[in-house]
Amino acid sequence: MIREAKTENGWVRGIEAADPRITAFKGVPFAAPPVGKNRWRAPQPCENWEGVRDASRFAPISVQDTPALGDDIYCREWHVDSEIPMDEDCLYLNIWTGAKSGEEKQPVLVWFFGGALQWGYPSEMEFDGERLARRGIVVVTVNYRINVFGFLAHPQLTREQPDAPANFGSLDQQAGIRWVIRNIAAFGGDPENITIAGQSAGGGSVLSQMACPENAGLFQRAVIMSGMIRSPYGEGSIGTPRPLGEAEKNGADFLDFLGVSSLEEARELDAFFIRDKYGEYVQDRPRMGTVEDGRFCVGDPLALFLQGKCADVSVMAGNTVDEFPSFLRAGSKEELEEKVRELFGSLAGEFMELLEAEEKKSGQALGESGQYARVSGLECTIKGVFSKRKENGSSQDHYYYKFAPEIPGWDKPGCFHSVDLWFFFETLAKCWRPFTGRHYDLARQMCNYWANFIKNGDPNGADADGIQMPQWKPYENLSSEEMIFTTEGAAPAVPDSSFVRFLSRWVARELGEKKEEK
Repeated sequence: MIREAKTENGWVRGIEAADPRITAFKGVPFAAPPVGKNRWRAPQPCENWEGVRDASRFAPISVQDTPALGDDIYCREWHVDSEIPMDEDCLYLNIWTGAKSGEEKQPVLVWFFGGALQWGYPSEMEFDGERLARRGIVVVTVNYRINVFGFLAHPQLTREQPDAPANFGSLDQQAGIRWVIRNIAAFGGDPENITIAGQSAGGGSVLSQMACPENAGLFQRAVIMSGMIRSPYGEGSIGTPRPLGEAEKNGADFLDFLGVSSLEEARELDAFFIRDKYGEYVQDRPRMGTVEDGRFCVGDPLALFLQGKCADVSVMAGNTVDEFPSFLRAGSKEELEEKVRELFGSLAGEFMELLEAEEKKSGQALGESGQYARVSGLECTIKGVFSKRKENGSSQDHYYYKFAPEIPGWDKPGCFHSVDLWFFFETLAKCWRPFTGRHYDLARQMCNYWANFIKNGDPNGADADGIQMPQWKPYENLSSEEMIFTTEGAAPAVPDSSFVRFLSRWVARELGEKKEEK
């Protein structure tokens, strides 16, 4: 077992995981502390240290609202420790490895957590990399700056730091990938076989890294969980970068709100004072996220992916069945038809015919509670984009999944946003929910599929008993099979209804037209 490893800055000593064949290295620095003059700057090189650095505990999480103070589903699920260490000095990563020497060249997973770019941290208990490491994967979870610390834009930053005026959290992620390339061989990993992955805002971060021109060749595969979404009805979007000028104005307004007139003054303020003022500020003003700065981010990453203007790698993507539904709200059929005409123009008649066919097929009216044509915006976006990419000649394989098992618990949560993380990481035993054997079987399958994809770009292979798992075919077009994860296990599914295909094509068309405008 590798218990000690030499990084470019010095030696680190890890700790055996619950399975002593796995070593966990926690809190390994990959950049200098982003404090003082380094606040709101691209990550700087880490300083060397003497001796062997203890890497047995997670480093502090990024500055954010204190976890575990609410009663929402995520405070019940994994944000359970209100006393978790938090500090602006937060640029550390964690590694799980089962390698016995640095010569093994195991495939590497680099993971980015989600949380709307406002919250989250790699030490969340569902992100334990041990089960993947037991499958021969070196797992790396990267921390990065979030909210105002990671995504402030300001005219002074643009003037003084033209090479890195914004997106500091994204640059942290990029620095983590580059650190892995330079150092992971010491932990038994292969720097030429890297998969980047994330969920929600972490999945959106994967898209951002794929679309960054500087990142070509840094990684070989990508996994985007619940991170590719546009509403087929044009009712806003998630993850679209903000124009630089607009973001600069928001940043200037925030500094005014802080009562300072320059970045120098702002950099002298206490980090927790800034955090608390940001919490007040966003009550009636926009939160800070990805900025189209012309350097790291040169356009809408999702549209660039559809167009092929991104890292040319194979991709796995999917969603849970109950997250982020899209629908049209109308008080009557007449009002619905008017909205449909405004949205779809000459295609409005086709839309209404397909919707009525869907109603007949289901045997129930789809306009209950004033909500019509309810679909998964994530599903339509992923399928539309995957299909369009293949139509445009992409040679890469794309794998689509839908997560749809029964999730137990007194709160009857459905397949809520993020619940699939317990399964992909196979960490169900840490959850309070009364999962049964079938859930554990499904988690084992999902983790197997994921590990296989990380290894060679093909999720298929044998289960623990040596029997081949159900075949997961690449998603080629809107008539393709998909993989559905149910309580009974993985099951390839028949193609979608014509209604879902229509909306998937529509989303892809809208993204494509957005590209042409650029």
